[in-house]
Amino acid sequence: MNSDFLSALKQIEKERNIPLDMLLHAIEDALVAAYKRNFGPNQNVIIEIDRHSGELHIWQRKLVVPEVEEPGLEMSLEEARNYSPDSDIGMEIDLEVPNDTFGRIAAQTAKQVIVQRIREAEREVIYGEYIRREGELVSGTVQRYEHRNVLIDLGRAEGVIPPSEQAHNEWFRHGDRIKAYVMEVKNSARGPQVALSRAQPGFLMRLFELEVPEIRQGIIQVKAVVREAGLRSKIAVKSLDSSVDPVGACVGPKGSRVQAVVDELRGEKIDVIPWSDDSILFVANSLQPARVSRVTLYESDRSAVVVVPDHQLSLAIGKEGQNARLAARLTGWKIDIKSETQAREMAEVEAKQREELKRLAAEAPPPPPPPRVERPAPRPAAAEETVEMVAVSAPSRFTEVEVVPDMDVNEFKAEIEKIPEPVIGIDPKEAFSMDELLGRPHLKDEDLANRARSTAGKKGRRRVGRYDED
Repeated sequence: MNSDFLSALKQIEKERNIPLDMLLHAIEDALVAAYKRNFGPNQNVIIEIDRHSGELHIWQRKLVVPEVEEPGLEMSLEEARNYSPDSDIGMEIDLEVPNDTFGRIAAQTAKQVIVQRIREAEREVIYGEYIRREGELVSGTVQRYEHRNVLIDLGRAEGVIPPSEQAHNEWFRHGDRIKAYVMEVKNSARGPQVALSRAQPGFLMRLFELEVPEIRQGIIQVKAVVREAGLRSKIAVKSLDSSVDPVGACVGPKGSRVQAVVDELRGEKIDVIPWSDDSILFVANSLQPARVSRVTLYESDRSAVVVVPDHQLSLAIGKEGQNARLAARLTGWKIDIKSETQAREMAEVEAKQREELKRLAAEAPPPPPPPRVERPAPRPAAAEETVEMVAVSAPSRFTEVEVVPDMDVNEFKAEIEKIPEPVIGIDPKEAFSMDELLGRPHLKDEDLANRARSTAGKKGRRRVGRYDED
């Protein structure tokens, strides 16, 4: 390799815009691959090309070891000291290999690898160039239609406009020079694939940047853009300089600037709207070219009721609701458009309804008074009485009597009479029997005797408990 080789590489650099250093690295990697394919994969080879003279240098790097196991990668200490007397175990020795070691097959392999690496380098350069241009405009020539996709020749890459990103009123011929908006760049096996669009709002904004220098300089800001590609678009602009009219700057002298954009969009209508921080004024401006009489905003559901003159109603709504739909998308408010006659009729109907409600409220009979509830007179308080209570100490313990066998009535009465009656303090006026408490009639002696007989006939034993007095 010599200076002629470097001159050829520099020519490739200019034609394909590939850096020279990237080309040299690609050739070095290709020569290494060809060397390993010719002499075996277990080779630690280094190939360098001099950047000034173009000379090729090949070195084989080997490791000094006590015992050689891989001849292509290792060498003994004795052999290493033949090249360098200071060699020692663990050191790496670079042995220069003559350039004529490449045979015809190796040279052919190197050529194929070099061509492949140059193509890969070119693809990387193209991908890096267009990936930085996402969201920008590019110009290209129409090549052909393929499955409704428009293929555009961008020079070093190929762009594709899918059907969803085409305006319905556009049709291109072979060789037409057009502009497009870069949406996405993909790196595929066939090279970089650039997805283009002519229907995105960003396409319209970039066209205005191209035609209006105030937008490029930052004096005018594009605040919002909405489109129905091929039919109508609305763009809201704001000026950061009070001495510059944003709408006039975008329209241009005699409409020249906006007309250039319309021509590129093949006749699409464009409304340039002045941006306003006042929502009422912005909603009114968004319905241009219609003139608005009154705007009422409802913050709760972000809706707006717009009243326009009767002869402006159809203009404000637009063909198939197009103008109202674009205005709603531009402002972010739900817009309900009514004519002045409709608004007046609605106001009259509402006024009549209010009057009717007032009349019905006035004619309605008064509601009946709530029913009066008479409460009985409170009983007079009884004379205060003094009742003497006798304190009785609580029984100290429960004494269990011995179990007695079944007995007749007389024996049972005799046993009951033996139990002393406890002294209990009670108000004589409130004395009552257990039968009265339970609502049962008093039992006579005959009834007690009958109940005792029925109990005595049953088998078993029972316990009788009483309280002993201290």
